[in-house]
Amino acid sequence: MSHNIVLLPGDGIGAEVIYAAKDVLEAISKKYNRTFQFSSYDIGGVAIDQHGTPLPDETVEACKQADAVLLGAVGGPKWDNNPSDLRPERGLLGIRKALDLYANLRPVKGFPKLLHASPLKEEIIQGSDLLIVRELTGGLYFGQPSERIDNGNAVVDTLSYTKREMERIIDKAFQSAALRNKHLTSVDKANVLESSKLWREIVEEKKSEYPDITVEHVLVDAAAMKLITNPTQFDVIVTENMFGDILSDEASVLTGSLGMLPSASLAEDGVGLYEPAHGSAPDIAGQGIANPVAMILSSAMMLRYSFDMNQEANEIEVAVESVLNQNYHTADLKNEHGTLVNTSEMTDLIVKAINQ
Repeated sequence: MSHNIVLLPGDGIGAEVIYAAKDVLEAISKKYNRTFQFSSYDIGGVAIDQHGTPLPDETVEACKQADAVLLGAVGGPKWDNNPSDLRPERGLLGIRKALDLYANLRPVKGFPKLLHASPLKEEIIQGSDLLIVRELTGGLYFGQPSERIDNGNAVVDTLSYTKREMERIIDKAFQSAALRNKHLTSVDKANVLESSKLWREIVEEKKSEYPDITVEHVLVDAAAMKLITNPTQFDVIVTENMFGDILSDEASVLTGSLGMLPSASLAEDGVGLYEPAHGSAPDIAGQGIANPVAMILSSAMMLRYSFDMNQEANEIEVAVESVLNQNYHTADLKNEHGTLVNTSEMTDLIVKAINQ
């Protein structure tokens, strides 16, 4: 059986890391006799330059027909002064909406050999291993109206959710907690926001369907503090779109670099999209020094969630940890006692580990 994978390299270092992941997947293909078919399409700034839009129709159609999508990164200073509808980020938001990718899963793990790379004390992050489940297609980023009013002297953004939108992401979080350590932290701002009050009510309603799961409610400001001061208390965190965006990036300090954080964006019944948590990093684009690990780990998540290839996914994850345990590191993971490698060298080491 052949699996059709659409590649969306995007901007900046996106192409560098996505083709590193492709190399790793081809190694998996050979070792496990799997067949992957790859095709590439434009998104983000490069799509604006080539097609006049951050999300061409042909990209959307290709993704809808795919079995899974890998996305590199979008954005860069070249397009910073564009009108809002011609910003690269609109391509990212648009493809999430087009594919109804309502659930973003972002695992955050403190690798033992990389604890030194975090600005936090090692004793704080030692053993941290959590999953952030973020709602991805509703809330403040998509609500209407969202515009400047009163001749530009005032603005309005709308935080809008339906009960159904909340229920499905909360269900996904309970299901994820059941597969891990059975502890769910629901993050909201129920002391201020009506949307958070409804969110908390739904979590309380859902508890009876998952009696083995321990549930706690934490306000978003307290959660932000606890992520830094006591991250090991968390197992699965579930929250709405903007809170999840902020908290998941904050959690990147546990690993020492955004270059270590994969993510999966899932639909209820359809194609999944997998991307690293980092941005396009235009300051290092084209230099061959980007960390490909987050993109490679995202491809492992693709194998697990879209293709049910758990053994193959584990193979990639074990290979990555094996290379890190040998003290190889890219420039973002400063290690005075390790061996500095570039993007292609890190990729080759991981492929070699897979082939052993």
